[in-house]
Amino acid sequence: MVSILRVNFISCDRLLQFKIGAQFLLNISKRCKRPSFRGTTSELTDAITDKSFFFFFLFQVDVFVAMGFHKRSYGRFHGRVYLQDSAPTDASLVITELTLEDYGRYKCEVIDGLEDGTGVVSLDLQGIVYPYFPRLGRYNLNFFDAERACREQDSIVASFDQLYEAWRGGLDWCNAGWLSDGSVQYPITTPREPCGGKNTVPGVRNYGLRDKEKNRYDVFCFTSNYKGRFYYLIHPSKLTYDEAVVACQKDGAQIAKVGQMYAAWKLLGYDRCDAGWLADGSVRYPITRPRRRCSPTEAAVRFNGYPDKKHKLYGVYCFKGHN
Repeated sequence: MVSILRVNFISCDRLLQFKIGAQFLLNISKRCKRPSFRGTTSELTDAITDKSFFFFFLFQVDVFVAMGFHKRSYGRFHGRVYLQDSAPTDASLVITELTLEDYGRYKCEVIDGLEDGTGVVSLDLQGIVYPYFPRLGRYNLNFFDAERACREQDSIVASFDQLYEAWRGGLDWCNAGWLSDGSVQYPITTPREPCGGKNTVPGVRNYGLRDKEKNRYDVFCFTSNYKGRFYYLIHPSKLTYDEAVVACQKDGAQIAKVGQMYAAWKLLGYDRCDAGWLADGSVRYPITRPRRRCSPTEAAVRFNGYPDKKHKLYGVYCFKGHN
């Protein structure tokens, strides 16, 4: 008798092509309990007798199929998923080179003759949610613009779960932004006028689902680890934006993106009290150790706006990828 294991991605998050540097270990028991991360690969683990496996997303994209000795991976998972096969009853699916789009909820189903079982497991990536708006100013992005804006910063549009966890971690932001499900929300930890209402409780305020083409807001982006080095370039003089781009290139790097700065700040503890150009034309600097003249009130990525690119007033943050 051939047993079948199916895994369906049931998150509504949309897809991007962005690889993160970290790889995580996901263990799922026979009942597909919530995973924990503690290693260098991602495993979907169950034990069945004779194996035929189908792994596919909600959008009906096959990921992996194995029937006896015949195995094949598909689509964007091609070449980075395989069965561990450490024992005859081992049905561990190993996912390497995790991407941001792998985040979400998975439904797993085991069919063994007349018996079957299902469960839902979440794959959570360590990362950070941050608010974003372009040079045009606040409330200038429809949903598709928002997706593109996050993608250009090596990020994806955050999910509600990710925003909720960020709110629980203290994120307070008084401007509404798109989330991946097409809703518009914003997190408030200290209610005030006009941010959630003065006499209301803290929470994530929800404008509901909005028209993805007509309505315009900011966006909440999500990013995680990366393969490379984020750094402030030591340079003898301040730079215009164009000079900053060239300076990073001469150093064998590229001008850094907003998502890379947030990841370095949150996940690696990067701290630098020097305002510098980033790829989108904004000027920011990351502070993890608040001090006089360096974000004295809180740890934060400080934002100096979108200055004239011809101003020769700032340094530059660069990113050098690891191949």
